[in-house]
Amino acid sequence: MIKTLEEALNYIAELEAENKALREELAHYRSRNRAGRKKHDDTWQASYNDFVVKYEGGMSIMEIVNQGEISRRTAYRYKAYYDELQQIKKN
Repeated sequence: MIKTLEEALNYIAELEAENKALREELAHYRSRNRAGRKKHDDTWQASYNDFVVKYEGGMSIMEIVNQGEISRRTAYRYKAYYDELQQIKKN
């Protein structure tokens, strides 16, 4: 328990130092490059649209993958997303 003004000021200084350290840590985490899949940005959308054009044009998933532009895993992820959108359109 704080009993004097001096103790209160010292405690405030400690808290301010702790806040500064936490703000620096937060800034570090905000500026990090996140690994893994990216959000549906313009590049993702262009790749997905290219997949849709080829898939709707009659190409199989493996034919699309063999062109080397996307991985097999990505192709199946796009296919699942495509199927989900088609289901939504039907309803």
